[in-house]
Amino acid sequence: MPGWLPVLACLTTGLALLPLFYLVLRTTDYPAEDFYQAVFSPRSARLASTSLALTGAVTALCLIIGVGLATLVTRTTIPLRRTLAVLAALPLAVPSYVAAFGWQSMNGIISPGTTFEGFTAATVVITSVTYPYVYLPAVAALLRVNPAQEEASRSLGRGPVRTFFSVTVRQAAPAFTSGGLLCAIYVIADFGAVSILRVDTFTRAVFTSFSMGFDRLGGIALSSVLLVMTALVLLVEGRLRRTSTRYATLGHSASSPPLRLSLGGWTAPALLLAWAVVVTSLAVPGTALAYWSYRGVSVPGSLAEVATAFGNSLWVAALAAAATTLLAVPLAVYIARRPSILSRGLERLAYLAHSLPGVVIGLSVVMLGISVLPGLYQTTWLLVLAYCTLMLPLALGPAVAAALSAPPELEEATRALGKSSVVAYIRITLPLMAPGIGSGFLLVMLTVIKELPATLMLRPTGFDTLATRLWTYTGNESFAAAAPFAVLLVLLAAVPAWLMMSRMLKEAP
Repeated sequence: MPGWLPVLACLTTGLALLPLFYLVLRTTDYPAEDFYQAVFSPRSARLASTSLALTGAVTALCLIIGVGLATLVTRTTIPLRRTLAVLAALPLAVPSYVAAFGWQSMNGIISPGTTFEGFTAATVVITSVTYPYVYLPAVAALLRVNPAQEEASRSLGRGPVRTFFSVTVRQAAPAFTSGGLLCAIYVIADFGAVSILRVDTFTRAVFTSFSMGFDRLGGIALSSVLLVMTALVLLVEGRLRRTSTRYATLGHSASSPPLRLSLGGWTAPALLLAWAVVVTSLAVPGTALAYWSYRGVSVPGSLAEVATAFGNSLWVAALAAAATTLLAVPLAVYIARRPSILSRGLERLAYLAHSLPGVVIGLSVVMLGISVLPGLYQTTWLLVLAYCTLMLPLALGPAVAAALSAPPELEEATRALGKSSVVAYIRITLPLMAPGIGSGFLLVMLTVIKELPATLMLRPTGFDTLATRLWTYTGNESFAAAAPFAVLLVLLAAVPAWLMMSRMLKEAP
């Protein structure tokens, strides 16, 4: 392995994580007593109780809905099983702030003069777009369960229900748990829905500290608490991953179709509940978007405004995807070629930043720009830096997989022919990694288009994207003007969600 590769991997990771390091460093600027008072104030206690209660409620509901739907579409013979399986994944394409906009605006249509906001409203809205984080891994896990073990259990006299809970669920439980923890991280980091629905959580409070007078100490203190909460969830996830029972599959029985049960008289109630969840999650925001879009695009000049925001979104997303991919590729090659404590540490640091709320990264980049990089403040480049910090793992994952599939012997043969390691890297390794690099690029680009809090904090003056225009109009309750931006955001995210679920079911035995 060339000596420059680990150095480059460390430098690129350090650059992507610079805002996070700077945020931690800034906590030392304040007297310890003031900092502790801000962290342990009554306000922080209220925010913590609300954030934890919302996280617990949404995670519990997502586990019930996600596992229940996954069980129906993979382990039963209900009618329209594959159609339900694909549609149940589509709420993943709806950003939480778009869903909040849809529910709130539909409430205004159906019940004028009333409000749709508060803790219960936030629980319903966030659950409706978050349960696929449990549903998708649960479907994949249930499809991978070895049918031979279920058949063996049935042959020992256990009924289908007992076999499902004692054999099937136990093998798929790690996927259920990891999906639930993903939901918890999502809820902790959510900013758009809780802000639109007026629920005081840490993310909303951090943004308020930034936008209303820029309370630096308050913002840093609350961000520190968010860091601790996220780190605790990641710690639990890592411990569960290490201690979970792993089941090996011997022979070729795993390629057999999974055992599917007939629900008999329970078929109609199960179908009713399943379709009620899926249709509600899709129809409420979908109907609102269709209704308000029809009214919004009829306003003179609105199409030009939508086109400008769409162009800005594509431009900054492509720029961020290119920068993030550029940072991810050398790190991916190092992780694939030299498994070590250093490479594993760099990989975990990258994923830690991705799990943090965008409002925390946005605040840290704002402070970095004001104090260290004033020449870049209020420029697109500082915004791209925040995107790189948030999105690095999205480009890193496919790139690592591609690097693992690229034979290192080809690089060695190139060097044996007298070429330098840099030439071997550019001419051999990168072309072989191209499919993985391309998929990571597209994934980052699509995710950046939907990102809201960091974009609100760091966008240059007068630079509007689909997400920021939607946010502005929603804040003014201008639902007709906001709807076209929301429609484009959902359409951009729906395509990969549809393709992913369709491919998963197509590959299922």
